Amino acid sequence: MKNKYLLLALCSFSFIGKAQVANDTIDELQELVIYENRMQIPFQQSTRNIQVITKEDIKKLPVSSINEVLAYVSGVDIRQRGPFGSQADISIDGGSFEQTMVLWNGVKMGDAQTAHHSMNLPIPLDAIERIEVLKGPAARIYGINALTGAVNIVTKTQTNDFVQLHAYGGSSFKSKEEGDGNGIYAGGGLQATAGINTGKVHHLLSIAKEETNGQRYNTAAKNLKTMYQGNAPLNENHGFNWMGGYIDNEFGANGYYAAPFDKESYEVVQTLLLSVGSNHRITDDLTIKPRISNRYNEDDYRFYRNDLSRARSLHYSNAFMFELNGVYTTNIGDFGAGYELRLEDINSSNIGEHDRKNHGWFAEYKNTFFDKLLVNVGAYWNYNTDYGFQWYPGADVAYLLTNDWKVQASVGSSQRIPSFTDLYLNQRPGNIGNPDLKPEAAWQYEVGVNYTKANRRFVASVFERNISDFIDWTRISTDVPYQPQNLGNQIMRGLNVRYNQDIQIATNQKLGYSVSYQYLSPKKEDSASEVLSKYTIESLKHQAIAGINYTIDEVSIQFQNRYIKRELNEGYVVSDLRLMYEFPWFQVYTQATNLFNSSYKEVAAVPMPSRWIQLGVNYRFNLKKKTSE
Repeated sequence: MKNKYLLLALCSFSFIGKAQVANDTIDELQELVIYENRMQIPFQQSTRNIQVITKEDIKKLPVSSINEVLAYVSGVDIRQRGPFGSQADISIDGGSFEQTMVLWNGVKMGDAQTAHHSMNLPIPLDAIERIEVLKGPAARIYGINALTGAVNIVTKTQTNDFVQLHAYGGSSFKSKEEGDGNGIYAGGGLQATAGINTGKVHHLLSIAKEETNGQRYNTAAKNLKTMYQGNAPLNENHGFNWMGGYIDNEFGANGYYAAPFDKESYEVVQTLLLSVGSNHRITDDLTIKPRISNRYNEDDYRFYRNDLSRARSLHYSNAFMFELNGVYTTNIGDFGAGYELRLEDINSSNIGEHDRKNHGWFAEYKNTFFDKLLVNVGAYWNYNTDYGFQWYPGADVAYLLTNDWKVQASVGSSQRIPSFTDLYLNQRPGNIGNPDLKPEAAWQYEVGVNYTKANRRFVASVFERNISDFIDWTRISTDVPYQPQNLGNQIMRGLNVRYNQDIQIATNQKLGYSVSYQYLSPKKEDSASEVLSKYTIESLKHQAIAGINYTIDEVSIQFQNRYIKRELNEGYVVSDLRLMYEFPWFQVYTQATNLFNSSYKEVAAVPMPSRWIQLGVNYRFNLKKKTSE
């Protein structure tokens, strides 16, 4: 209860601060352009519920990974299985972790085997330009499996020459569990990021290594991540871009999937992504963007880490993607069209050999009427070799009441195709697949209001989502395996409110704060009440987030609080604090995660770490005089 009162006090302090000071600093979001696969939309003219986390926002958070950043985004539910993000699931607005699409610069990171690997991202925070969170069905923008929304991580394409080194380490200063080694459990990492600008080509590359001996028995982890990105603007009409990333995760998986039987389990996951694209302005009115990408994943799951002769699962999956998108600008509006091909296959010891093909066609229209009414309509036609043809239309409208106030409404549909794990897994006694599953399909309706003025932003919305053929992993008793079933219809209703402000108190002082709240109310229809659900217990019910950041001269303080209440679990509060001092070339910080030592679980049977204290140094050396960032 003490933590809850602290959270309320923080919110109260924030609004008092608002009354005492004022500032007319212009919010950088007003200049931001959202580059979707086809359309380019100024953020202020967006007709969708989009939340953008900029690189400046990330600096104001007490975080060390993408997972931790997203945990402070309203409506986004990150469920980690330990520090340093060895494995994490992500969902939006109360959906399942398989209903959210994760992208890197528009390239889909979804895994054909299982969405548990969708957050295998080789991207350090120092390389991120912004993170775009699109809520609601996103089929007509990103295609299949963006049923409840999408998260697009955008990395920097233009930068000065620099080298940045980031070293950090932390511990809970508690002894390891008996039988799991000696000493206290701790962890740390080292990241190196560099930008090179030759004038004709912009390069961005990084490598990172993290290691922890685990917060409890058999949860040690070793993670290696590396990425490279290139961008070559040939002239004002043509350009090429390419990128690649590799991640190697090894971790003890005690309680991750089949508790209490998997106490000795261990997992090794390796992911490789390659992508090459280009953009061509054919005429003043026509632009096309082709791209080819390939994502390869190896998953070695060892149920008995010290005995590889039994209960070992080897999965090799691959997704080849081709996209061609175009926009044609006319006097009556902008027309977008696109085609995507996705070839998925898997070769697995307990899933078998399977493949499928997906073809998708996009069409969009965008225009502004009477300088106040913004309209975006479109549809996505999909053909899958396992499920045939479907189509998913949608429409968004927004009306500018004033320069600061905007009301918006959207209606859209989307789909989620079962993963190969959903269909064919044979991992007794824990989990088995169901080859008779049908795809999930959803319609969502949302209305909201948006206020943006200088350094203040307020957003409020309500939505209803109707999913047919809803998929959940269930069982009728504890002595039989979990198996996915189509459980009829699910209705999800939600309310989301958020407000943030940045204030220039004095020449050498800045204050910023943010508060948000989401309420979710799910309802299942036509489903058996006696079944035991694997994921309903983890679904969000209440989510409140409040944070404050204060800077004076070279000293900054970031304090963030999350209150989480899941559907069938007790609520909990997690508070994180960072103190940082900035020297001319580097930063030194100390950070406390779970400051008040809450006991909680985010997913499965995995208790999260108690209070975790971390020290870090972030050193950046600019090789040339700064020209742009």
